[in-house]
Amino acid sequence: MPTAPVIRSDRPGSFPWTVFHERHPELIRRVLAALPYGPGERAALERLLAESTAGVLEPLGADAHDHAEWLAWGEGLWGRPWGQAPFLWAENWFHRRLLEATGYFRAGAWQGVDPFGPFKAAELASPAVDEELAALGELPPQDRADALLTSALWGNRADLGFRLTADTADTDDGPRATGLLVDQRAALWEVLDRAGGGHLCVVADNAGRELLPDLALIDHLLATGLAGSVGLYLKPRPYFVSDATTADLLATLERLRAGAGPIGDRLWQAMNRGTLTVRTHPFFCAPLPYHDLPADLRAEFAGAALTVLKGDLNYRRLVGDREWPPTTGFGAAVDHFPSPVAALRTLKSDVVVGLPATLVADLDRTGTPWRTDGHHAVLQVHPG
Repeated sequence: MPTAPVIRSDRPGSFPWTVFHERHPELIRRVLAALPYGPGERAALERLLAESTAGVLEPLGADAHDHAEWLAWGEGLWGRPWGQAPFLWAENWFHRRLLEATGYFRAGAWQGVDPFGPFKAAELASPAVDEELAALGELPPQDRADALLTSALWGNRADLGFRLTADTADTDDGPRATGLLVDQRAALWEVLDRAGGGHLCVVADNAGRELLPDLALIDHLLATGLAGSVGLYLKPRPYFVSDATTADLLATLERLRAGAGPIGDRLWQAMNRGTLTVRTHPFFCAPLPYHDLPADLRAEFAGAALTVLKGDLNYRRLVGDREWPPTTGFGAAVDHFPSPVAALRTLKSDVVVGLPATLVADLDRTGTPWRTDGHHAVLQVHPG
């Protein structure tokens, strides 16, 4: 596949530039307001913010548990301004450093404390979740599969990091969905039908209101036999603000068990039986594209009838966070993946592939930031 320039954050006014100069300052402000960090942690977060907007990249100290990995991942970048690093790499580095600043890895009172935990808990306890749980029980059986798939797709708007600076004027809970640009759900159902109850991998993105419909969809696929087993892949630790960890999964399951009829109980029992397995891997917190999958994780995905990747970050890692022409074929961009793959993604960053030229022209004529405003989505499938 031909290459394209990597996306960077050093162009003032660009979307990546606003992430570092608008979204991250707001994130730091909210983290400091959400937990009573002491002077050391507060000062470290302020230093991180200043460094990430006007400083240079410096490696982790030699005592960091992942010093060697990051030293290798950042080869050729250390000592350069943050904006000159690939955007995907720099975002990963920012969140790794945020955990360092809050004491997540250090022995002490804040070790293992999720700095985004209060955000996630507040969202999961919100009245909007009660409404969504009630709606799950009202779906007509004949439309349930497609409705759950649609909910899992648009649930990606619930990304807390995105909503820090998004225009949420359309609704109380986020920007209104206005356009599914590519809808290849027929190909997704065809792959699952052809597999005859095979193994499905689902790589989750956000916790809370996105994970709820993801779990409801998994329950439906297991209950109907469309999937014989499911591997649900989560982050091994807090990552991009609202990314789902095992702790988030357990909290979401409890919410489902309390308010969504038998769904939560069935998923709990599926975990007991092993038809639903929870997996994680250090790769999910690495600044690498899926093209660089480690051998053990590649082997797990290779055994799947289908791998479903949720969300914007997984999409960027799948196709490569580069300045691809949006008409670049989705299949060509993801042919490296070891199994048939489906991407369910709300557009919240610049990169996108697989769009018809006429559609791109129409979207460009609107004069809106359609690639980044969360108002559009894609459901793309490469059957392999």
